[in-house]
Amino acid sequence: MKIAPSMLSCDFSKMGQEAKRMTEAKADWLHMDIMDGHFVPNITFGAPIIKSVRAISDLPFDVHLMIEHPLKYIDDFCDAGADIITFHVEAKSDIKKTIEKIKSRNCKPGLVIKPKTPASAVFPYLEDIYMVLVMTVEPGFGGQSFMEDMLPKINEIKEEAKRRGLEILVQVDGGINAKTIGDAAEAGADVFVSGTGVFKAENATAAIMELKAIALKNS
Repeated sequence: MKIAPSMLSCDFSKMGQEAKRMTEAKADWLHMDIMDGHFVPNITFGAPIIKSVRAISDLPFDVHLMIEHPLKYIDDFCDAGADIITFHVEAKSDIKKTIEKIKSRNCKPGLVIKPKTPASAVFPYLEDIYMVLVMTVEPGFGGQSFMEDMLPKINEIKEEAKRRGLEILVQVDGGINAKTIGDAAEAGADVFVSGTGVFKAENATAAIMELKAIALKNS
C-alpha cells in the first residue's frame, strides 16, 4: 500500500518546502499532476518545476500527464527526474509508442482512464505497463468528491491482470481521504493519491499513517 500526496494541493509558492514536508511525513511517492489547458481545462506546472523539486526529495516522482500529446514531452519529464509517467488512453499520442518511449528512458509507464472510459480500454496494454490509474473524479481540478461508481473498474483491471498472470499496480486519484480509502482498498487498489486529505491535515505524518492503516485493514 502506497500513499502518494498530490502536489496539486500544496502551496505552490513553497513547493520545495512542501515536497520536503511530505518526504519527512513518510509519503511513499510524490504525485505530480501536469495539465496543459487543452486536454483538461486547467494549467498547472511543467518539467522545469519538477526538476527544481527533484533536488529536494528522493521519493519516487509519480508524474501524471493530463496533456493532449504526451509523447512529445516524455524526454522533458524524464530529464526532469520523473520515475513513473502515466498518461491517458484518451490522449492523442500513439499509446504503444508512448509506452515504448517511457521505457526507453528507464521510467515506469502507466495508463490513466477517465471516469467515462471503461476498464477494458487498458487491457490491450497490460503486458507493457507498470500501473493503471483509475480516476475517481473528472480530471482537471483538485478537491472534488470521490466517485464511488468507479470502484468496479479497479476490480476489473485486477482480475484481468490476475487472469494473465501479471502483477500490475492499480492507483486511484480523486477524493481520496480517510472516509473513501477503505472502499478503494477493498476494491483492490494499491496506490492512493491524496491531495487535500494530506496537505490540509493538521499533521501530515499522522494523516498518511491513518490512510495507510485504513487501506491495509480493508485490502
